[in-house]
Amino acid sequence: MARDEFTLHFQPQIDARTNRIVGAEALLRWQHPQLGPQSPGEFIKILEDSGLILEVGTWILDEACRSFSELLREGLIDPEDFSLCVNISPRQFLQSDFAERVRRSLLHHHVPYSMLKLEVTEGIVIQNLEDTIDKMHHLIALGVSFAMDDFGTGYSSLTHLKRLPVDTLKIDQSFVRDAIHDPNDAEIVRAIVAMAHSLGLTVVAEGVEKLAQLRFLQTLDCHLYQGYLHSRPVPLAQFRVLLQETPKTT
Repeated sequence: MARDEFTLHFQPQIDARTNRIVGAEALLRWQHPQLGPQSPGEFIKILEDSGLILEVGTWILDEACRSFSELLREGLIDPEDFSLCVNISPRQFLQSDFAERVRRSLLHHHVPYSMLKLEVTEGIVIQNLEDTIDKMHHLIALGVSFAMDDFGTGYSSLTHLKRLPVDTLKIDQSFVRDAIHDPNDAEIVRAIVAMAHSLGLTVVAEGVEKLAQLRFLQTLDCHLYQGYLHSRPVPLAQFRVLLQETPKTT
């Protein structure tokens, strides 16, 4: 952070029915001046374990809001129909002033509360479920929404899903990747989508890389997805170009 080596890339979320970009997930990238690009799978774990994720997580949220305030001013996104998705670590959520940090970033950059969707995993609720639920309800009252990320990979997803006020489920890419080859993964995806629909939740498929995967998802009435089939995570300038190319609503 001191050397300004972190950047954010943004992966579009697509509505396959219109091929429009309806959201983006902000993803941290690190370009080391000597070693080149570093794997997020490695350095994010170190940030988590060391506690540095608190400082970096605040920067991610603020930088994501700053970036999308530009796109809002340029008229490239509709604040009523777009989700800026930011991953939140369990350590961040434990901060007593977490909700205030979120509020400050949104207000400072003039980003509507309703545009922000915070992505959480089951790890967020392990230490203090009641405190987590209270903070979520506080932010929801402001207009922020929540997604359960990597759904299906934890041990008690259904238990937590019943308690947590999320409005979106993200199907883990490990199930999506093999769903067209593995009948078990296909059934898991079917069950997650059916359950989400029955609970009135939006469902987003992660890691869609092949047209056959998207077609399978659409047969289940799952139309929102992200993955290499449409775009890798890209820097803001390239994301701006993708928005300029996306079909407009009629």
